[in-house]
Amino acid sequence: MRWNRVLLKLSGEALAGPKKTGFDETAVKEVARQVKISVDAGVEVGIVTGGGNFWRGRTSSDMDRVKADQIGMLATVMNCIYVSEMFRGAGMDTEILTPFACGTMTKLFSKDLANEYFSQGKVVFFAGGTGHPYFSTDTGIVLRAVEMEADVILLAKSVDGVYDSDPALNPDAKKYETVSIEEVIDKKLGVVDLTASIMCMEHRMSMAVFDMNEPDSIANAMQGKINGTIVTV
Repeated sequence: MRWNRVLLKLSGEALAGPKKTGFDETAVKEVARQVKISVDAGVEVGIVTGGGNFWRGRTSSDMDRVKADQIGMLATVMNCIYVSEMFRGAGMDTEILTPFACGTMTKLFSKDLANEYFSQGKVVFFAGGTGHPYFSTDTGIVLRAVEMEADVILLAKSVDGVYDSDPALNPDAKKYETVSIEEVIDKKLGVVDLTASIMCMEHRMSMAVFDMNEPDSIANAMQGKINGTIVTV
């Protein structure tokens, strides 16, 4: 397999590294190094980040959910600005698109503008989620992947694939090499949240899950070499 256009999801925790909060410059530079390999090979790359290194809206039970989610959207914008600059430092051209205006820091999302940037060889960051509360960054990346007609969604996680139960709790947990999105939904395997899973099923958007901590795992995944689990449609 070789992908022409991929959307890569980076969790906020992945950006924080061992510190668990904020940014880990070494970790982000390593992501940039790996992404550049594929960009130089002509792969069109979109990036979505989580915001958990700064804020998790759903854990803020004493706050209005809408406001909590809005803070989370802004956390993803901060993450994309930072990672975008690290990518630029590694020699890539980047643009940041958001579903709401952020002054001069980002540009307002449109499919035509994103396609123009892809055609110019730029890495496109899709920040701010869907722009609406009650939708996670999982749903955000599926929405953008469907809109942008991506070949696949790459989910760089802290585990090396999809299991039938939590491998941290069950030493006999079975890892899937491939699994259908229907089985993910039926067995609540938690690859992405339910809304995002159903969107993948309805729009036939494949995903691949792999361990971002393995050497060159992002670079390999972008070339279609998945040492993890492929979620089929």
